[in-house]
This record gives sequence, structure tokens and C-alpha cells, in this order.
Amino acid sequence: MAVLSDPHHLGVGVRHVPQERVPIVRVRSLTLAAVGAALLAPVALPALAHPQRPASYGERGVTAAQLLARARGCVRVSEGLYRSDAGTRADIPVCGVDGAVFWKADMDIDCDGRPSPHCNRDTDPWFQPTTSFLQSDGRYLRSESLPFIVVPVASRVWDYRLHGIKGGSVAAVVYKDRVQYAVVGDTGPQNIIGEASYATAEALGIRPDPRSGGTASGVTYIVFEDSRVTPIEDHGAAVRLGEERARKWVGGPALRGGAAMRGGAAG
Repeated sequence: MAVLSDPHHLGVGVRHVPQERVPIVRVRSLTLAAVGAALLAPVALPALAHPQRPASYGERGVTAAQLLARARGCVRVSEGLYRSDAGTRADIPVCGVDGAVFWKADMDIDCDGRPSPHCNRDTDPWFQPTTSFLQSDGRYLRSESLPFIVVPVASRVWDYRLHGIKGGSVAAVVYKDRVQYAVVGDTGPQNIIGEASYATAEALGIRPDPRSGGTASGVTYIVFEDSRVTPIEDHGAAVRLGEERARKWVGGPALRGGAAMRGGAAG
């Protein structure tokens, strides 16, 4: 989120603590119009999905199991620990190995950015019409249609910039057996971690409602250092780059305790 003066950014106890819920599965129906002689002629099928709606790409390439196996253990790169929500214990480290940083946390829903039917002042009591990073045309990101994650604003706890992470850096978000590629699209409170856009949650089968959605645990966020999707709003490019970096990462050497990482010490 871009406006740090808002209590939602400062970690004041206004954030919703999500409850684990059974994901709502939405099934789209497809109807073909068959009229008389049209049965003998080619029929044009309508599009299967909204052109801006992200898809989950986990089973196409690198699997959730492979990524989670690579993220087993932790070489800590953060100076301190994060909370999952205001008022909870600070016990979440940022870990890193071989060109990626990762953390395991909950998922709160970021509905900020350009207003849309599901993300606006009426649907989200903490709504902000801005994001920390912008599209190539200068507009704010649209959280309902673009998969992105939120990183804590740079602080003494951890400075994401020291790892070559910036707006547009590519990330793999893992939940259960699903993988969703996303970009770094917004910043949040300096002492809280675990947040992603409406589109990211929806693609992972997590309830995306900004008031009552999200999940209390079980999400792994992996961000690849020195990566960047250009333009930031090109989700197809994020998927391609994410698959490429993930494939290299899971094929690298196993995590070794005590290995030195850029921007932090082994913990």
C-alpha cells in the first residue's frame, strides 16, 4: 500500500485477522447456440475466461511440492522478525538461499489500487486508490485482475532493496498444491508480512474478500532476486519469467545451514 500515513500501513490494530475458510469454487457455464443449419457450419466458441482474470499455472511446470522442498529450512536474511497481523507474536523470519528470499505466513487481501467491482471503498473498509508501484502507463495497479504480492516497507527489520527486489520483481506464491506467479506490486506495514492482491488469492483458491477473506496460515512467498517483469502489468511475462527462475531455483544445490546470504546473516 502506498499511503503509509494510513493506520493500515503502520501496523495499528485495524487489519482483519483472516479465518481459514473453505474456498468458494466458481464454475463458469458455457452455452453454444445451435440453430438449424448452424449444426453443419463451424461454431465460434466464446472465450473461456475474462481476459484479465489470472489463471493458476502451478501444474504446468515447477510444482508446489518442488518449491516447498527447496524452501525447507531457513537461512535468515532479515535482521528481525515479522508479525502476521497487528497484535500477534513476531515470529516470521525472511529466509534466503541461492538467489531467492522467502517467508511462510498468512495471506491478507490487498484490494488497493484502481477501483473495480470487488475492490473499492464500499467493499473494503481499508481501501486506498493507490499502490506503491505503477503500471507502464503511470496508472496504479488493479488488484482485482493483477496477481501481485505486498512486501513490508524497508526498515531495520528487513530491507528488500538489498536483495535486488523492486516493483515488478517476480514471485512464486504457494498454497497447498497450487502455485501462482505474481509480481511485487505494493508495500505494507514495516512490522507485518503476508499479503497479496485479490487476484492472487482468487487464483490460489483462497477467499479473496477484503473484509472476511484470506487464510490464517500455510502460504509460502518466494521472491527471486534481481528479477523484473516489464511492464509490471504483463502477467503472461510474469508467468514466463517466474517459471524460468523457479526451474533454476529448484534445480540448484540443497539449502545448507549457515550459508551466507546477501543482506543478512545466517540464523
